[in-house]
Amino acid sequence: MLRVTKLTDYATVVLTALAAQSDAVLSASELAERAGLEAPTVSKLLKPLAQAGLVEGFRGANGGYRLARPAADISLIEVVEAMEGPLGMTECSVHEGNCTIEDHCGVRANWRRINDVVIEALRSVTLAQMIDGVPPPGSATSSPSRRIDLRLASA
Repeated sequence: MLRVTKLTDYATVVLTALAAQSDAVLSASELAERAGLEAPTVSKLLKPLAQAGLVEGFRGANGGYRLARPAADISLIEVVEAMEGPLGMTECSVHEGNCTIEDHCGVRANWRRINDVVIEALRSVTLAQMIDGVPPPGSATSSPSRRIDLRLASA
């Protein structure tokens, strides 16, 4: 099963809490309360999010955090990569030379195409859409599933 880690999921929840109060600077404990998470977990999330340039931290009595950019300018791929590093469906999707069968593998090109489709899907969804429930452009809202056309390489 493919899934993001709990921390990445929680990072999205924290970022949407910040996006809902875009003008406010919220402390880690305020964010934890709004997100329904434990304060130590939120503190753990804020460090990589700040390092990735997704949130800004402010020190002092009125310190806290806010989004570094508007929610409409932050895509889910940025959140995933901030928390987990580059997205890779398989090791060879990201790094060449780490597989012993790489030279004669017949599926590598297809995994790379699939990886690119997943990245593009995450790039097309913003934090603003996550809080508003707005589907990304071109999505079918009347259908419970979305078809992704993908042409696989022939061997």
